[in-house]
Amino acid sequence: MRRALHAYFIQKTVKKTPLLLLIGVLLLACTSFYAASSEEPFLSPKLVKYYPNPAISYINFEFPGEIDKNYSLVIFSFVGKKMTETAIENNKIVVPLAGYYRGLYVFQLKDKAGRIIETGRFQVIQ
Repeated sequence: MRRALHAYFIQKTVKKTPLLLLIGVLLLACTSFYAASSEEPFLSPKLVKYYPNPAISYINFEFPGEIDKNYSLVIFSFVGKKMTETAIENNKIVVPLAGYYRGLYVFQLKDKAGRIIETGRFQVIQ
């Protein structure tokens, strides 16, 4: 339907002015690109569930039952300072936020080789 309307528009305006023809062609190209790019991209499921966000005195990190026990959770301040690194021994980690200042923090789930598996951010509002 969209292409038919564009084709009709182009046919009716070809004789009138080249500028309208150019506008019609650009409109067709833009809407075709949008239709092709608006499909749902493949999203991998998240491994880490974290709450509460924003956090005040602690933050919970939960992992699925099949998570590799060789993974570690690393938390950085927004300026890049490593705040904590914890080996994953069970499916839930509670991180106390006593030494954390108000602001944004980034976490990384890393494997044994140091590759980043997942990353996310949370806010501390103490």
